[in-house]
Amino acid sequence: MNYQPNLPVPAPLRGTDTGTFTEYTIKQRFPNIARRVLAENKLTAAATTRMEALLAEIPYGKIRPLTDTHAPDYTQWQSWIALYAGQDWLQPPWFFAETYFYRRIIEAVDYFATGFDPFTYQKEQGLERHNDVIFTLCQQLTFSLKNGWQPSQLSHWLLADLWGNQVDLSMWSVDDATMPGHASDALRLAHTLVDDRAAVLSLLNKSENIRVDFIVDNAGLELVSDLVLADYLLTTGKAGTVHFHVKLHPTFVSDATTHDVLQTLVFLNGRPQPDIQALADRLTGYMVDGRFHPVTHPFWTSPLPLWQMPDGLRQELAPAHLIISKGDANYRRALGDVHWPADTPFAQIVSYLPAPALFLRTCKSEVIAGLPSGQAEALAEKEADWLVNGKWGLIQFTHP
Repeated sequence: MNYQPNLPVPAPLRGTDTGTFTEYTIKQRFPNIARRVLAENKLTAAATTRMEALLAEIPYGKIRPLTDTHAPDYTQWQSWIALYAGQDWLQPPWFFAETYFYRRIIEAVDYFATGFDPFTYQKEQGLERHNDVIFTLCQQLTFSLKNGWQPSQLSHWLLADLWGNQVDLSMWSVDDATMPGHASDALRLAHTLVDDRAAVLSLLNKSENIRVDFIVDNAGLELVSDLVLADYLLTTGKAGTVHFHVKLHPTFVSDATTHDVLQTLVFLNGRPQPDIQALADRLTGYMVDGRFHPVTHPFWTSPLPLWQMPDGLRQELAPAHLIISKGDANYRRALGDVHWPADTPFAQIVSYLPAPALFLRTCKSEVIAGLPSGQAEALAEKEADWLVNGKWGLIQFTHP
């Protein structure tokens, strides 16, 4: 069966789009990220050689097949690469180029044989440096749980979970003072371009013991904000089960894997503050009793649009009462990473989804839909880089 958007799909973003953030990403951000991997890790001589070869290829070297034949996704990747083999890095669709870039890093460090995460330093520092924010979140959560399920409290946690997505280590390293951050709810609301929380609350108010599936984005503070929202849903009884769909391997610097979820719970449990420990204890208990499931699938590190998800994964998501898609890369996948006009009706693009879905995303790429007519143009006049600077957010809901 063909699960396509209800509209003709425009051309994809490519590095050949001159003067765009896409071109800048491939020419500047990719090499900078590769250099950070070299600087932050004690790589083997073989891994160093492979990383240096990757650096030398970008942007005008040729797309080549993978060599780690033992990897579980090797065969799939060879078929995807075959479509663009011999092109330079600027020519294929950007989403392919970006997922391929991170897959090449995984090949370079031989992740599937060693389990070595080349982004560990950034992830660990991302947690350590946000300890005060995590403490505040957990204090608020303790207070919030005393009153049980309250729509106003869910509304608060949805907003907090959206803005946790500002912390994206592929965009800004942990040492980068330019990383955006909206500390107050007033600032967050002022920068939320679409706010469909009322529709989500209307759906959830009618239900109990629901299943919620998160399509998870970043480790670090954002993952903690996801865990807080999941804990609120489970502890109040609104959700019976929560599934966290995480990445098969490290990618996009800070994207979360199953290991990152488990390590984050260990980190939280080791904090001296009882409110933080309590969050970790509850979620560990939910994992033990089967109510909280981190799960993965090779699709989440593929270069495919969301409407090409395998039938098995679609069947896995279909029983969800609510899908919560986090972050920019998952948003790009859902929209196919193509040049939609900004006022294209969002629901008509993601009409292929098998369950109600909520997208929480701060804007870090030139892909967007569902804005009122003229809003994108008005924002561009005030702030030329509004689509990519991480200061603007979306809470977009769709129901099949």
